[in-house]
Amino acid sequence: MIKLNELANNEGAHKKRMRIGRGEGSGKGKTGGRGVKGQKARTGHGMANFAGGQMPLHMRMPKRGFNNPFALTFAEVNLWRIAKAIEAGKLDISAPITANVLIAAGVIRREKDGVRLLGQGELTAKIDITVYSATPSARAAVEAAGGSVTETKKPKPVEEAAA
Repeated sequence: MIKLNELANNEGAHKKRMRIGRGEGSGKGKTGGRGVKGQKARTGHGMANFAGGQMPLHMRMPKRGFNNPFALTFAEVNLWRIAKAIEAGKLDISAPITANVLIAAGVIRREKDGVRLLGQGELTAKIDITVYSATPSARAAVEAAGGSVTETKKPKPVEEAAA
């Protein structure tokens, strides 16, 4: 029977770390493996991206692209996901389908900035769904099944031509 006080690693399984700065006889004394003087010999030195005084590489490279801080992210739902949830009995087609209903049914994880309905798949059940926006193919498929799509997206203002 093995006792807790007799547990040990196999021979050579664990190498002890080199303790630096413990005298010249240790082989890692005096400068402690840091060389001599200068910024790199000091503690907490920051040398990342430093290129000897010339312009660092990351600053020489051209800037590309643009991240729109006002961009919206949507929870996208295809028609086949809704059809699958209806077949499984997770969605009640007699009541209007909203983002909260889709979350409760496990069709989407979270609403994000809104739900976008995509047209992949087929829908046979008549549903009334309220989403932020829907693709033309998704709208056509829902209406072909006898349902309706309500979009909460604000329509773009129509610019009047200056007369």
